[in-house]
Amino acid sequence: MRVLLLYPKFPKTFWSFEKILELVDRKVLLPPLGLITVAAILPQEWEFKLVDHNVRGVTAEEWDWADLVILSAMIVQKQDLLSLIRDAKQQGKRVAVGGPYPTSVPEDSLEAGADFLILDEGEITLPLFVDAIHRGETQGVLRAPNGEKPDVTITPVPRFDLLELGAYDSMSVQFSRGCPFQCEFCDIIVLYGRKPRTKTPEQLLAELDCLYDLGWRRGVFMVDDNFIGNKRNVKLLLQELKGWMADHQYPFALNTEASIDLAQDPELLQLMVECNFNAVFLGIETPDAESLQLTKKFQNTRSSLSEAVDTINRAGLRIMAGFIVGFDGEKQGAGDRIIEFVEQTAIPTALIGILQALPNTALWHRLEREGRLLGNAGDGNQMTLMNYIPDRPVDQIAQEYIRAFCTLYEPKRFLGRVYRHFLKMAPPPHQAPAQSPDPVEIKALAKIIWRQGIKRETRWQFWRQLLGILKHNPGVWDHYLTVCAHAEHFIEFRQLVREQIEAQLAEFYVKEAEDRQNLEEVQPLEPALKR
Repeated sequence: MRVLLLYPKFPKTFWSFEKILELVDRKVLLPPLGLITVAAILPQEWEFKLVDHNVRGVTAEEWDWADLVILSAMIVQKQDLLSLIRDAKQQGKRVAVGGPYPTSVPEDSLEAGADFLILDEGEITLPLFVDAIHRGETQGVLRAPNGEKPDVTITPVPRFDLLELGAYDSMSVQFSRGCPFQCEFCDIIVLYGRKPRTKTPEQLLAELDCLYDLGWRRGVFMVDDNFIGNKRNVKLLLQELKGWMADHQYPFALNTEASIDLAQDPELLQLMVECNFNAVFLGIETPDAESLQLTKKFQNTRSSLSEAVDTINRAGLRIMAGFIVGFDGEKQGAGDRIIEFVEQTAIPTALIGILQALPNTALWHRLEREGRLLGNAGDGNQMTLMNYIPDRPVDQIAQEYIRAFCTLYEPKRFLGRVYRHFLKMAPPPHQAPAQSPDPVEIKALAKIIWRQGIKRETRWQFWRQLLGILKHNPGVWDHYLTVCAHAEHFIEFRQLVREQIEAQLAEFYVKEAEDRQNLEEVQPLEPALKR
């Protein structure tokens, strides 16, 4: 069996970082970890080729070669997924589809022409699919019986060898699935459950061994949606990882996602830093305690958010954070309060999105009961208006979002936060051995210095701050410059945010006017109908 694995395109988003990737001559931030794990679970006597549509298109030779096409996607990849399914069917191929989006909204992939839906988690449903193929079946829907979740200690090492490694800025590995919390808007607990399941330390180290043997020496992102969901097992991993990193002379810089209660565990923080973690994404969502309570993000209400951010930063981890506008019960000015919080805590990278009700989440079901869903599953893109009727004006929420994003990424503000953040961040406790300079990185550094140190209006601020870092906290100077480079992306992205939201607002106003006109035309008929 010859299997062509296809990964759909992402639209341009906050995390696509095109301008940053151009600096370092790479195509994509992260690889399709799910698909290379699928390849590892399927029979290894099968042949595999992988095409990441974010890197390049499919060639005619690859279409001809394939007996079967397998795709996986998140909801934000919806448009290209459906397009690729149709393309594959036009090529006369059998098509199997899985991943988070098809699992949540299976009917979309079926309507596009998919033959097989391999839903839920692959450790359970991929063997069912293989059995169906061996029986000669040509279509079907494979689901985990009774919502069963697999034991991830059986998950094999992903097929990293299928990737075009040079196209990616970072690699991905996964230690756990699931999250113990109950945030109303989150689909992770729907897809993977509230009991975090972890691999063994030996499994994760085997994945790092594989990357090391393939020659990888850059960043590795631990894609767990909450890396510290099972703190006991994470600490066991970190104890082993600490020795592995030292033995291999710290070949990878690690980062991950975690809940804010990381700040309450000094041992865990120290272990992460000793294992060469240098950044963490935190889902803060909003500084408004009432909104956090209403959306059931209780873990963010148990202690001071600003103190937690400061603790994690001072321990040696750069903070990226997520924020949302549009929660029920939210008072006017939520965007301004996010600006104030981000500036106060000096979080350099703050992702702000408009709330979306994702399929089958607790939020989705509540809004459905209340008759407030607008009949679409959303697209997971933070530059899209909400897919529900909010409890305050849509245009008010949208304008607050635009103002918050554009204000936070005004160049002087952004560079100022980067400086304050790194000034207090503990430097890494160890350094990888010196290596020959990478020509690509030298070229990227030259571009940053030219654009930010000479060309841009913030050039004097850039030089003052760089000298300040070199004087007061020299151990983080390279990390500092890396995050300064993110301005290349955010400055342009501000305009994209404004244009897209304002265009959607214009469409919203037109539809609202049409609905009002239709209502006015219908109302005069009511007395006549009653007569």
